This record gives sequence, C-alpha cells and structure tokens, in this order.
Amino acid sequence: MYRKDYSARKYVIIAGFALVAVVLLVRLFYLQVYTNQYKLSARDIALRRVIEFPARGRIYDRHHNLLVYNDAVYDLMVIPRQVKRMDTLKFCRLLQIDKAFFIKMLAKAKHYSYYKPSVFLKQLSKKDKGPIEEVMYEFPGFYFQTRTLRRYPYPIAAQVLGSVGEVNQRDLKRDSYYRSGDYIGKSGIEWFYEKELRGIKGSRLVEVDVHNNVRGSFQNGKFDTLAVPGADLTLSIDEKLQAYGQLLMQNKKGSIVAIAPESGEILAFVSTPTYDPNLLVGRQRSENYSKLLLDSLKPLMNRASSGTYPPGSTFKLVETLIGLQEHVVTANTWFTCQGPDSKPIACSHYHVSPLQMRLAITLSCNSYFWKTFRAIINNPKYANTHDAFDAWHKKVISFGLGHRFNTDIPFEKPGFIPSRAYYDKVYHGSWNALTIRSLSIGQGEVLVTPVQLANLAAIIANSGYYVKPHFLIGMSGDDTLSEKYHKKQIVPFNQSYYKVAREAMSEVFTSEEGTARFYRMDSISQAGKTGTSQNPHGKDHSVFMAFAPVAHPKIAIAVIVENAGYGATWAAPIASLMIEKYLRGKTKRPQLEKRIIDGDLIHNQKPEKP
Repeated sequence: MYRKDYSARKYVIIAGFALVAVVLLVRLFYLQVYTNQYKLSARDIALRRVIEFPARGRIYDRHHNLLVYNDAVYDLMVIPRQVKRMDTLKFCRLLQIDKAFFIKMLAKAKHYSYYKPSVFLKQLSKKDKGPIEEVMYEFPGFYFQTRTLRRYPYPIAAQVLGSVGEVNQRDLKRDSYYRSGDYIGKSGIEWFYEKELRGIKGSRLVEVDVHNNVRGSFQNGKFDTLAVPGADLTLSIDEKLQAYGQLLMQNKKGSIVAIAPESGEILAFVSTPTYDPNLLVGRQRSENYSKLLLDSLKPLMNRASSGTYPPGSTFKLVETLIGLQEHVVTANTWFTCQGPDSKPIACSHYHVSPLQMRLAITLSCNSYFWKTFRAIINNPKYANTHDAFDAWHKKVISFGLGHRFNTDIPFEKPGFIPSRAYYDKVYHGSWNALTIRSLSIGQGEVLVTPVQLANLAAIIANSGYYVKPHFLIGMSGDDTLSEKYHKKQIVPFNQSYYKVAREAMSEVFTSEEGTARFYRMDSISQAGKTGTSQNPHGKDHSVFMAFAPVAHPKIAIAVIVENAGYGATWAAPIASLMIEKYLRGKTKRPQLEKRIIDGDLIHNQKPEKP
C-alpha cells in the first residue's frame, strides 16, 4: 500500500511559527522604542524616544554684533494612545485654553498618528510651562520638549534676515529631514542658509515611570545621538549703518543699498516700509504675518532686491561709457540743447549750450544723451541699426543689469533690459533709434533693482570691475567661502573712459551747477549722479547713486525714494548722510538730517525742495 510522505510539511509549519515570531518581535520592538507603549512590568517603566533639536546658528553683523540669537521655548507633546482618563478642565485651566481647543488639538494629533508623538501646544514660555510642569503625572500621554525661538535684539533688517516658521506639506515632501511641527527658514537669510543654520537633530531614549516622569536615559544613553548645532553666520551688514538708513527712510517708500566696492560686501540693505522682525516670532507669528501681508504699503516686500524701477538719469553714465567705447563720441564732443524746448526729448531745465560730456553729466542734460544714444544705434561700423542695438544691449548687460547676481540675495528680481527680439515683436521688426529714444535717459522699458544700481556705482568706483554683491563673509566650521563671492567680474571698457565718468560724477557735488551741490562735504569727497525716474502709476521716483571717497572708494550706494520727485530733493541727501555716517561714524549736518528724518512722504505730505 502506498504511503504519502508528509515530512516536507514540517518545514511549512516551522516557517509559519518563525514568521509569527518575527512579527511578534517586530511589533515588540515597535511598541518599545517607537510608540512608547511597551512597559517593563518589573519596574513599571516605559521607553520614550525624545528628539533633541539642535540650536539654530546665530547671525552676526560685520563687527560681530549679534543680530539673531535663540531663546528657549517648550512644545507640549502628546501621544494619543497614552492619553487616559484625566481632569480635562484642570488641564485646560493650567494651560489657559478652553475645552473646545483641547478636543480639536487631540483630534488633530490622533489624525496624524495614534502612536507617534506630535505637537499639542507649541512655543510655551518657561512661565507658561511652570504651572502644569509640577503635575504632569496627572496627565499621561503629555510631555514637554525643548525648542528654540529666534530673537532679534535690534529691530532692523527684517527683510534681509527673514523669518522662521512651521513646515508645511511642501517642505515635508521636499526634504525628509523635517517632521510635522518642525521649523524652517521661510524667507531672507534664514531661508537661503537653512541647511547650514538648522544643524543636525539628535535623539535620546529615556525611561518614563507610571507618573509620566522621566527617570533617566535608557542603558546609559547607549542608543542616544547628539544634536549638532547649526553654523553661526557672519554677514557683511553694518548694524549701525542699517539702523541709520532705516531711520532716514522712515515714513518713506523705497530702499537704500550700500556696498563695499572692492569686495562686493553689502553694508546696508534697507527696504521701507519695514517691520520689527520680532513680530514674526512665536505664537503670534501667523496673526502678525497676515496683517503684514494685507498691508497696502507691502512691508514684507524687499524693495532693495525685488523692486524694479526705471533708472532715470543715472543710466546716462552707462550711455556715456558705451558711447566712448564705441568711439561715436569723445569727452570733448559738443552737443546743443534747447532746454524744455528740445526735440524729440525735452531737457528738464535751461542751461548753457552747447556743452561737452562732463558738463552734460553734471547738469544731467537729456538732449546730450539722446544724441549720444542716437550715435550709438546709428554707428556706421555695424551693418544696420539693429546690429548696433545688439552691441549696445550686450554692453549694458555687462554692467550687471538685466539679470540676477545669483549670490545669497534672496528672491532677487532680474530687472529688464529690452532686447532686439523684444522690439522686433513689439514693432514687428520696424524700429530705429527714434522709436526707442526713451532708453537714452533711462526710461522706457529699462528696469533695474536698487542693488543693481548700487553695483553700477561700484563698477565706476572700481574703474571697471565688480564682485557680485553678497551678504555672507564668515561661517563657523567653514574657512572657505564660495568662489563666486570673491571673483572679480570685469566690465571691459577703456580705463580712461571710467576716469571721465568719475570726474563728471565728482562735479555733480563740487560744481556750482552740480545737481547735488547742496550736499557736498569739505572733509569727504563724493561722486554721484541724480535721477528722476518717471512713474506711470503716480509721482516720479527720486533716484541717486554715489561712491566715496573719490580717490579710494570705500562705499558705493544707491537710493530710491518712491513718489518723491527730483533725485536731488530726497535720494541725494539720504545717500550723502549715509556716506558720512559710514566713513566718519557720525554726521555733522543736523539740519539736513532733521529734514530727512522728519520728512513724511507716505501720509500725503508735500515733498520739500532742497
């Protein structure tokens, strides 16, 4: 009789038991280490995994003044499965919350995970934590986790420094480092250098008794990892100069950008209206952010890098250098001007005529630079005017205009320098110098940002080169900075042509006819150029760029005051006061300073004349 062989079945049975054992072991490990549910009955002890959050890196100014530091706060965490019957009213009273809020937050925590910890109430101060800390044993499933909050000792540079906020779903998907309830840089330097500032999380496995009290580390910290603090950053910002710039610009819309010409380090980056960065810290962040977002004056916008404006007459220096480089004019070229009667572009005022290039810059003669631009576009060395325009466009771009610098300036706009393709599309290929004549005086379609304008001043100050404007000059644990923060960008024009521009800009202050003559200083030589930027949406913008001292420039600056009229009225004195403050450490023109500080151009006050 044939007998079946069942011996193979034992392997199936053994495999089944093994699988069950593995499942039980995995479940045991999960309960013990990750869900905090497994209790060692002999000692009535549970294990809890506690995340150790690193201290976020501090931020200093160029003189090592602390701009951003950390303050301890506490998140109240909850593990829904561990929550037992408790005195809910007492719990709510101690935390100063209502029962509806309690129910809502507990439901939210359960939705996130029944087993994993999540934030029940965030950013409690030591004072808020005190009343409930002593009786935490009455509320199983709840415990405190230490966090840090950003603090700003000076109410300055809010748009530069940026803010830190809770991660959203997009952040969680983009980077696995973060968990729900974590914080991340949302804007400014905090956003740009997030990975450097945040550090590396650590964790501890701790023993917790039945009274919800931590008894100590599990197995003497065998399974613990240390948190690594974030890197400290040193920025090029000068705290005192930044604060002074904000004072001068109070009750005004616009910006100030000051750069160290030789290094490209940004000394001041003022955008107004502004706000105290401490408003976007803590539990009031969301409410305050909403108010700032809805403010019609747009204080959250960084006008220094995101504001785009026609450069006005400051652009005449670009036309000067291109005209000289293209050999269509010389410093001794004479052109006539009929003042406001000039055609096709009127000059802003009557003055001596004919005149040469330096005086044309000093007097800001529109007619002179229209004729210079016309000569550039009609240059006979090119096959046609469109080819000549291509050459003009390429040279304008070389000054750092029309594109981003791509350094650590957050949310930077490129501005706009119209191209041949742009005009071909607009005018269907039929256009010439007369069609685009507004470009000759920095109007029409051309748009620049204040940081680009300050960089243009730096190029002229340096006689033909710039280092891309940037903020970072030091980072703890890193002795080397990116090459792009040191490399010189050459703007290849003849050195003698820069000398013409520098001398003319000096005469803007020193000449009896110079448009900034009211703001000259005996002890500090300045070179600058005024501009009045036509604004289709309201009053003209006041524009000025400058550098000083003339022989050995230490600061290059651009100022734009929106809807303020002539460049000489507001932008020029603000730039001059900033120069004096930086180079001298104080100012000696109290009447001028008072006029600027008291000037209110937001609340419908009529601008004063210089």
